[in-house]
Amino acid sequence: MNKFQSLSLTALCVLLIAAGQILFKLSANRAAEAAGKSLVEQWVSLPLIAALAIYGIATILWIWVLQHVPLGIAYPVFALAFFVVPVMAYFFLGEPLSGRQFLGGVLIMVGIVIATQA
Repeated sequence: MNKFQSLSLTALCVLLIAAGQILFKLSANRAAEAAGKSLVEQWVSLPLIAALAIYGIATILWIWVLQHVPLGIAYPVFALAFFVVPVMAYFFLGEPLSGRQFLGGVLIMVGIVIATQA
């Protein structure tokens, strides 16, 4: 597997984990809205089931990535999640995205470029 493929699969793991986080947030919002109802009505929902399934797929893919990519390379790329999740929350949940968060994300990306250079 070449470097581009391995980094692409690592980035796919990040996107899957980020999607799972958005679904977990939707699930938490739904649970809050169902306060006072049964635990099943509060916590068992399509977003939660989808998030768990996505996390399962991402975990299997991550293990596969780690078979082919040194952890010292893969894990810094995984840090993209700290930027991707707030950006997805901005677009899909309407949460604010501050200039500081954006700048932090840019710094994370710079760090990833530095850490993954051979």
